[in-house]
Amino acid sequence: MPLSGEYAEEKTSWVAKQLATIDQTGTTESVDVMGRPVTVFTMRGAKSGKLRRVPLMRVEHDGVYAVVASKGGAPEHPAWYHNIKAHPEVEVFDGTERHDGVAREISGAERDEWWERAVAAYPPYAEYQTKTDRLIPVFLVEPVR
Repeated sequence: MPLSGEYAEEKTSWVAKQLATIDQTGTTESVDVMGRPVTVFTMRGAKSGKLRRVPLMRVEHDGVYAVVASKGGAPEHPAWYHNIKAHPEVEVFDGTERHDGVAREISGAERDEWWERAVAAYPPYAEYQTKTDRLIPVFLVEPVR
């Protein structure tokens, strides 16, 4: 299930710089956000169909990754939210390891458990939730076996 196709150009300069550093070093460990590690998720654009690489905070437990659609507590979802809803097949790049996964949005007690893990991995998530009326979506990316 490896993703293939044309990559979209990254338009956000700091994200483009992060991705360039990761590409140069061959590891996600070469960048961080506020001293915290990131994982790069490659997904297909909902409208364009092009591949997009999205570095997000690393929230991992037993080989499963949480993807938190916080957008810093903005009132709307990040653009990638619509991509992962439309095309849940993603590639996970963590450290120097890559694997395919499938994302699903979680709710209820499962979301509560993973939300705690997400806040432990990146404490600003708790503040972001207070800034918005929307319940910040959480997806789990489970490896394809």
